[in-house]
Amino acid sequence: MIEQTIEKMVTLIEVLKQAIKDDIEDIKLANHEKLLERNEVKQQYMEEIVELKSDLNQQLVSAMKSGVDVNIYRDQVNDLENQLKELYALNGKLASIVLPVKQMYKEIVDELSAQTGGNVFEIKA
Repeated sequence: MIEQTIEKMVTLIEVLKQAIKDDIEDIKLANHEKLLERNEVKQQYMEEIVELKSDLNQQLVSAMKSGVDVNIYRDQVNDLENQLKELYALNGKLASIVLPVKQMYKEIVDELSAQTGGNVFEIKA
């Protein structure tokens, strides 16, 4: 059971890493629709990984209580940790691209608001 949980987590992490790589490529291509389409799926993957992490911790504790030497899973857990670190780094790379773009748009809106006295759109009745 522990091995299956680890394998499922690694698979989800790989899929999520690929989705982030696709996001980075779509940002370069200004393919914003694809980015939006993936957001919900990526959120589901992240939630599932968090659930599996909790399950894995419970399984390891249960195995220890049953007298199982959980060191037999050390290499698999270490690999899982490395996969999570790679995911974190890749997500940081995505954020380093997205955050400056977000700031640029904020500055444009702020400038337009300042030029129009706080109203971007003039509404006449």
